[in-house]
Amino acid sequence: MNKTVYVDNNATTAVAPEVTESMLPFFHEQWGNPSSMHTFGGKVKRNVDAAREKVAALIGAEHPSEIIFTSCGSESDNMAIRGSVDAMDGHPHVITTRVEHAAVLGPCHYLEDRGYRLTTLEVDAKGNLDMGKVREASSSGKKTVASIMWANNETGVLFPVPEIAALIKEGGGIFHTDAVQIAGKLPISVKDQPIDLLSISGHKLYAPKGIGALYVRRGTKITPHIMGGHQERGRRAGTENVPYIVGLGTACEMTMATMANDAEHERRLRDRLEAGILATCKGSQINGDVSNRLPGTTNISFEYVEGESILLMLDDVGIYASTGSACASGSLEPSHVLRAMDVPRSMVHGSIRFSFGRYNTEADVDYILEKLPPIIKRLRELSPFAQG
Repeated sequence: MNKTVYVDNNATTAVAPEVTESMLPFFHEQWGNPSSMHTFGGKVKRNVDAAREKVAALIGAEHPSEIIFTSCGSESDNMAIRGSVDAMDGHPHVITTRVEHAAVLGPCHYLEDRGYRLTTLEVDAKGNLDMGKVREASSSGKKTVASIMWANNETGVLFPVPEIAALIKEGGGIFHTDAVQIAGKLPISVKDQPIDLLSISGHKLYAPKGIGALYVRRGTKITPHIMGGHQERGRRAGTENVPYIVGLGTACEMTMATMANDAEHERRLRDRLEAGILATCKGSQINGDVSNRLPGTTNISFEYVEGESILLMLDDVGIYASTGSACASGSLEPSHVLRAMDVPRSMVHGSIRFSFGRYNTEADVDYILEKLPPIIKRLRELSPFAQG
C-alpha cells in the first residue's frame, strides 16, 4: 500500500488542528455580526480585533488598524495595485517583474491595456533582479506604483525587498510586495522598512482557504473596490468572515512561536531531498539561487522529461508535488518563471516543485527518493529526445 506524501505546501497547507478548534465557536456559539450595535455582536468584534492584532504582530506592523482582511492573497494583490493606482492623480508608471504570481501580473497587464506605462523587470539565470535596473525604473521622473514579490512561489528565490522598497520610495513611488510565500516562514517587520502595502494569504500558513490580509501603512491612499459598507474602516465593504478571520489570527500566533524551528526542519528536509535526487537522477538541476531562497522550497528540472508525466507517476504512488503555481496548473505552457530565467529548453518542461511544511517528515523524503529515480529512468527511456 502506498504512503501519502504531500510536498506541495506552497500551493496550500493543511489547516492546523489548533486553528480549526479556534474557529468552531464562531459557527455555532458566537455567530453575531461584529458590525452590529448590540452586545452579542460586540463580543464577536473583540475577537476580530484580537485576530487583527495577531496578524499585525506576525508582519511587524505598528498599528493593527493597518491590517485589512480580504478573501485571499489574490484579492490583496489586486486591491493593492489597482487601489493605489486609482488613488493617484494622473497615470502613474507601474513597475513589476517577469516572475510575479498571476495575481500581480494580471492587474498590471490590465492597467497596461488601459494606457498605463508598465515596466516588467528581468531576472538573471538564478532568478535574481538587477538592482541597477530597479533604480533606473524607479527614477523615471514620474509617479510610480511598484509591485515586487518577496519570495518566488515556484523557486523560493528571495528578492531584497527592503532595498527595492527604499529605491522606489526615493523616487517618490508607492511600494507593494506580495509576501504570500514568505509570511510565516521568515521574519518580517514592516514598521522598520519602507513598505507601503503587503499581501498575505491564510492557506499558505495553516489557516483555511478563503482568508487573506492586506497591510496598508498609515497615510497610504488606496481606493476601495468593494463598496457598500463601513467594514474595514471603509476600505473593504462586506460582513466580516469571522470564523476564518479568527483562524488566520490563530495561525499567525502559532507561526510566530514555531517559525524558527519550522524553517530549520523544512531546510533540512529540502537539502536531503536535493542531495538524494542529484546523486541518483542524472541530468537533473536545481533552478534558482540556492543560497538565497525559502527554507522549504526546491525547484528541480529533469532533462528530456515532461513534468506532467513525472507528476502523474508520482501521483500513482501517493506523492503529491507540483510543476509550479497551482493557479497555472491547467496550462500546457512551460513556467513563465523558468522561461524568464532562461532555463534550457531541454529542462524547462521537466521541472518539479517540492515544497515542505511543518508536518513533513524524513520518512517522506526517503519515500520520494525510493520512488522518483525509477520514474525518471523509465520516462527517459521513453523519451525520443533522450535517445537522440
